[in-house]
Amino acid sequence: MTETKLFKEIAALETEQRNPVSSNIDKASTREILEIINSQDMLVSRAVSAEIENIGKAVDGIVDAFRAGGRLFYFGAGTSGRLGVVDASECPPTFGTDPEMVQGIIAGGREAMFVAQEGAEDSEENGGNELEERGIDKPDVVCGIAASGRTPFVKGAVNGAKEKGIFTIMISTVPRHKVISLGINADVYICPDVGPEVITGSTRMKSGTAQKMVLNMLTTAAMVRMGKTHGNIMVDLQLTNAKLVERAKKTIMTICNVDYATAGDLLEKSQGHVKSALVMSLGGVDYNKAKELLIKAKGFVRVAIDMA
Repeated sequence: MTETKLFKEIAALETEQRNPVSSNIDKASTREILEIINSQDMLVSRAVSAEIENIGKAVDGIVDAFRAGGRLFYFGAGTSGRLGVVDASECPPTFGTDPEMVQGIIAGGREAMFVAQEGAEDSEENGGNELEERGIDKPDVVCGIAASGRTPFVKGAVNGAKEKGIFTIMISTVPRHKVISLGINADVYICPDVGPEVITGSTRMKSGTAQKMVLNMLTTAAMVRMGKTHGNIMVDLQLTNAKLVERAKKTIMTICNVDYATAGDLLEKSQGHVKSALVMSLGGVDYNKAKELLIKAKGFVRVAIDMA
């Protein structure tokens, strides 16, 4: 029996190679196992750092899309897909975004978040079909996530989006030239080369950590560029639970230098909208004027205050 094309593709991936550092991990003590894992995790940040320029290009593309009314869609399978769904789900409570603005699509659907759906990632057609079913088109952004760079579901989504003229991003943890050679056609490639995993092929480890770091950077930087923070403080959070209500009060206290009771009063008068509360306090205006100024300032609190 001869080796298949798929076998050769997978066997050649960096993430499928044996890591010499952990080759005898089964003989190690608990502490030694943890030290091996930790020493390898330390390499991830440097690998991501080497991709800052490409991450920046992706962020700029995402910001342009958001300003034009577009959305960001993550496509992935397995761990990569779950990471995309998690990042998307954290945007509304953190940045007050509409749930439609950032969406995570995982091969196999909702069930795949909790139980592996074997074979769900093996169809390029399924990835392409998702574009049509969800009405994904310009000025949306499609971001594929695949540690191997070869996942058919992701390939179908990214290549299909590229054909429609949609801005596309590909995140992988193998070298860029290898991702391109596997047939992924993207506008921006983000490829932190994390090397072999501690446990051969277990890409939920270093690869997953690198992907999570990149996703955090993409959405956080884009939201900062969209005026979702004041300095380094979240000011567009949604008050969906008691913790977030108290966090909102603390935010107002910190930025406006007021006491707890005053912060609570401002939050009530602003109908729970932290940005408006800040402009009301620091700009000396009422709620309606604060909302008007924020619209003119495109959501940037500093600009709205200066305009007051």
